Amino acid sequence: MTTDKSIATVAELLAHAKAIEEEALERYEELAQQMEVHHNEEVAGLFRKMAKVEAIHVQKVLDRVGNMTLPHISPWDFRWLDEEAPESITATDVHYLMTPHHALKLALRGEQRAFDFFSRVCETVGPSEVCELARELMEEEKEHIQLMQEWLAKVPLPDEDWDEDPDPPTLQE
Repeated sequence: MTTDKSIATVAELLAHAKAIEEEALERYEELAQQMEVHHNEEVAGLFRKMAKVEAIHVQKVLDRVGNMTLPHISPWDFRWLDEEAPESITATDVHYLMTPHHALKLALRGEQRAFDFFSRVCETVGPSEVCELARELMEEEKEHIQLMQEWLAKVPLPDEDWDEDPDPPTLQE
């Protein structure tokens, strides 16, 4: 596992950006399926919408890549700020009764972490082509943050007892 957190080339930065967006796309699709299993159609629909937004982000990164060959980066060699990709969501972050408010808060947190990641890239490489691209990617993440904040402003706050279920699902073995 690498301990150096710097990113030296545009290709390496784009490989990281591609991984961030693909992870977010996959996670939102998985979360939509999970919410459907629990008949939480409202949040499932929101996660599907977020997956579509992430698919657009993946395509934007691929458009930037063009004919460039991206380096293969092993999962343990990505230079994330934490253990996981910035926009990743873990199973412990979700609840089968979560509301759109919760889903959007998760998305907002991921977008902020992606912004922070690109900001850190620029801080570590200094003025360069890599920093210029990182700044562009930061601006895109800022737009994503604003989009999530706009969506969040449109949904109601959850009730205090939102996660109470008198008949919770049980695991079948």
